Formats: sequence, C-alpha cells, structure tokens
Amino acid sequence: MAQKLTDGFVKSALVPTGGKLYAIYYDSEVKGFGVRVTTRGARSFVLNYRARGIERRLTIGSYPDWRVAAAREEAKRLKRLVDQGHDPMGERHEERAAPTVNELTERYLLEHGCLKAERSRREDESLIAQWIGPELGRKKVADLRHADIERVHRKITAYGTPTRANRAAALLSKMLSLAVRWEMRVDNPVRGIQRNHEEKRATYLSNGELRRLGEALAIYSNQASANAIRLLLLTGARRSEIAKLTRNRLLSDRIVMEMVDTKQGRRLLVPRTLLVDAVIASQTVTAGKFVFPSGGHRPANPGLDQASRRPAARQRCYLPPT
Repeated sequence: MAQKLTDGFVKSALVPTGGKLYAIYYDSEVKGFGVRVTTRGARSFVLNYRARGIERRLTIGSYPDWRVAAAREEAKRLKRLVDQGHDPMGERHEERAAPTVNELTERYLLEHGCLKAERSRREDESLIAQWIGPELGRKKVADLRHADIERVHRKITAYGTPTRANRAAALLSKMLSLAVRWEMRVDNPVRGIQRNHEEKRATYLSNGELRRLGEALAIYSNQASANAIRLLLLTGARRSEIAKLTRNRLLSDRIVMEMVDTKQGRRLLVPRTLLVDAVIASQTVTAGKFVFPSGGHRPANPGLDQASRRPAARQRCYLPPT
C-alpha cells in the first residue's frame, strides 16, 4: 500500500525476504514514484511510467545521494515530459547507444577513405591515430561542438605543425559532413574554423637535376611524352595547357603561341624561343588537331577496369548491402 515517503522511512525500510531480489515502496503523493530496496540494503528512487505503449521503470538516483524531496521533484519533472510525449528512459538508452567519434572514423575509413589515393588514405589514418582518436574519439558525434574542433586545431598548431592542423580540420570537416548524411547529427561544427596561414612552396630543379632529367628524356622510348615534358620546362605552362595545345594555336608570326589558361579560363600567349620551336618541329605531325595527341600514349594499367578509372580503390571499400 502506498504511503508518503520520507527520509526516515527510506532509511529504515525493511529489506526483502523470501527469495525476493528487491522490494519497492511506492509514494502516495506522486503515482509511480517509489524507493527500491535490495536484499543487500541498497536503496534507490525509481519511477514507473508508460510511454508509447511500453511500461518503463527509470532509476532516478540512489539514497542518500538523493533525498526524498529532491527525488520526488525529479519524478514530477519526468512525468511532465512523459505527458508531453517523451520517453525519458528510451531517450537515455538512445543517447548511450549514439555513435562516438571513434565509430565515425571507422566508418569513414571503411566506406570513404578507401576511395582515396594511397598516400591520402595513409595521411588520414595518421591524423586519426595521432590526434583525432586520442582527443575526440570517446565523444559522441552528436555532442561535438565548434569549441572542441578549435581546441584540437590549436593543440596541433602549438605542437609545431600548423599545416597539419589545417589538414586535421579538413579531415574532420569531411567526416562530419558524412555524419550529417549518415544522420548522426544535423550540422557540421567545423565550419567557421580559422585555419592557419600556409605559405605556398615553390620547388626548382637544380642544374644537376635538370641535366639528369634531360639525359632521361633523351633515351625515353616515347619521345612525344618527352617533348611534352620539355615544353613544360621551357614555357612554364601547366600540364593540362600543353595537353590541350592545338596546331592552330601556333601563331604565324612565330613569336608567340596561344594557349588556354586552364585555371583562369583566359587566353595565354607564351613566347616561342628557338628551343621551343625545335621541340615543336621534332614532334611528328598527325592528322589530329593536337600537338600532343593522347591516343595510344597512355600505358595500360591492369589494376584499372577500363569501364571506370577508380575500381582498384572501390574494391578496397566495404559497401553495405542496400
């Protein structure tokens, strides 16, 4: 029979006998609220309620950490949530089962990282092992905040690797964009992170390296490709610009040749020196319009399916059944 619970009653409540594991003494003021007493004398406050057609028993807290008055107020609060359509115990279970960042990284590597080039994939794995896992791995994906990402970014920067800090932020941004798609959360907290300034690196070949490159090009079996590389060195053009160079772009005044700037989409005039003319003159004239036709020059790669350029990567991926 229910009675008003007090701290004195809870403290002196009898332990169950007759093989029972516990006994529950219910409160007369709040329906479903009571104190559970085990055979070992442990006491904890519980609330029985019904949500979505399911009977639930939620543990509020143990006595004496919780006193009766505080536990009763918590029971009232929980009952109001139930009246509004919530299921406090079910939501608690869902929160405990929510994926962690460690679980997100595993899925990322399994379903997305495997599509990347080997070098990029190894860099992702290194960042995850060194920074993302230790710093964020145990956090729930849904609980990640902008401040968490900023903290990791600052820590990697302070370690003396500001560029690597930017790479970690970029990796987290991609992972959390996928987390939104996979319905693990509703937004990407990486957006708005202030990245570190990066100086563009320029690398120039030394005289010795140029000499060795020239010697290698002289004996290379495919002289069309060798000529294309020579023009890259002589003009400073991009590879795509040389590949798209057509014979009608070799202007008649023999002072310049016209290219299309593939990055800016602008007309680009490149000086024609004697060396440039010599390379072009040595290039065999074909029926096609391109100075360097690509047909037949691409070496066969048995690791690639001719119907797709990325099957080798896809074969490494686990794609869940649909």
